Parts: sequence; structure tokens; C-alpha cells
Amino acid sequence: MAATMSPMAMRRRVHERFGARLGLTLFVAVPAAALTGLLAVAVESAWDPFRKLDERTASYLHEHATGHPHVIRTLIHISDFGGPTPSRVLIGLLAVGLWLRGRHRLALWAASTMLAGAVLDLGLKTLVDRTRPHLPNPFAHAPGASFPSGHALTSALACGIVVLVLLPLLGRTGKIIAWTLAGLVVFAIGYSRVALGVHWVTDVVGAWLLAVALLAASVSAFQTWRVEHGLRPTHPVTEGVEPEAAHTNQQNAANPARPR
Repeated sequence: MAATMSPMAMRRRVHERFGARLGLTLFVAVPAAALTGLLAVAVESAWDPFRKLDERTASYLHEHATGHPHVIRTLIHISDFGGPTPSRVLIGLLAVGLWLRGRHRLALWAASTMLAGAVLDLGLKTLVDRTRPHLPNPFAHAPGASFPSGHALTSALACGIVVLVLLPLLGRTGKIIAWTLAGLVVFAIGYSRVALGVHWVTDVVGAWLLAVALLAASVSAFQTWRVEHGLRPTHPVTEGVEPEAAHTNQQNAANPARPR
């Protein structure tokens, strides 16, 4: 007769098997996705509180930048730097680099997460079909629908993916710096889109929420794969999605002639 598992051992087994995934799904991915959906509904129905917030914020930031050419140029440079194409090229190059180094699963995770972001961005833009701001003397123009902001979504995804890949290679201070820099870059790009008058603030907030939901869901899926293949669950925010990458690099550095 098989030995009965003790309650403590059972709790430990459940935590190892489901803890990280349930936490990411229940407390991050689901709430962020739900908030994105509610925001999309509020935007599509032109809910008065959000409409007023968008209009006042757009007018304030536009007036603040008017008469400051250097500010406008800086905002344009930030916006160009954080566009969907540069972000997707960055992750594409990262995925190719990971693949060539033998990190095939990590490369597929990075590429598929970015691809999912592009599909969701297009789908929500088509579904909501929101008109972009119409401001006097706009600083920039952009085609297509407004919600969500493609710049804000893809830059948040790209920064999140890069940090989650690099975390195993960083020390404690490096991890804090990496997350801080990523947050500042994402905020600056989102701010630039509103200040330039090509997006409403709710477009940017919705994009950020969608990016958080998608990253959490994709990391949760990656955690599922790890557990099913006998690897331990990780704490992605501090360890990254594949901590073994650090050990592989250390072994390669110690044995440069050893074939991989």
C-alpha cells in the first residue's frame, strides 16, 4: 500500500506545482486583463469621467510643451525610439541570439510573447476603433485607431522581456537597476505619446495593463512547462524566467573550449 502523503508534504507539493502559476494568473494576469477589458468598454462608451480625464490631460500636456521646441524634439525622439518596430526588432534580435546560444525555449517564449502582443494590439484597435485626439497645432500625427497605444504596449512588453531574460545574469543591485530603468523607459514612451497629442492617457494606461496581463500569462505558461519537465518553479521578478541561463554562461566561461 502506498504511503499516505502528510498534509505538510501535500501543501509543499501543491505549492511547487501550482504556486507560481496560480499567483501570476490569479493576482496579476486576470486582474490586469479584466481592468483592460473594463477600460476598453468605458472608452468605447465614452464614459464621462474618463472622457474628461483624457481631454484635460491632453490639453494640459499639449499646452505645457507648446513654445518649447527642445521639449517637443525630445518627445519625438523618445516616441521614435519606443515605437512598435524598434521594440519588435529588438526582441527579434534577442530571440535569434538566444536561439544561437542554445536557449531555444527562452527564444520561443520571447518571440511568441511579442507576437501575441501584436495580435492583441491589432484586435483591440479594430474592436474599439477609437478616434485619436484632435488638438490645435499637433506636434505629431499617427494613423489608425487610438486604443490601445501600440508604442506603450510594445515598449512595455519589450522592456519586460529583456529584463526577465537578463535577471539571472544580474546581482541584487543590478536587478533593482534593471527594473527601475525599464519602468522609466516605459513611462517616458507612454508620456511622449500623450504629450505629442497622438494618444489619450487611457490609451496608454490600457496598453500598460494589457502588457502586464500578457507578460504574466506568458510567464505562467513558461512556469507550467518548467514544472512538467521536472524543473523547479521560479520567482520570475527576482530570478527571471529561466535561472539556468546564468549557470550555463558560467560553465561556458569556465570551459570555453567545451562544445555546447
